Amino acid sequence: MGLDDKLKNSAEEKLGAGKEAVGKATDDKDLEAEGKGDQMKGSLKQAGEKVKDAFK
Repeated sequence: MGLDDKLKNSAEEKLGAGKEAVGKATDDKDLEAEGKGDQMKGSLKQAGEKVKDAFK
């Protein structure tokens, strides 16, 4: 369960970075903001996984 979650979270961060880059390149502020949001969600989930790992 843990490794799968970590990979999904990392992928979410990477996809968010891609969306942000495309948004910047096309001057699409909505897509750029969505990408930043996806990155933030992925980062928060990663932090949660680290906390869970610390208590194992």
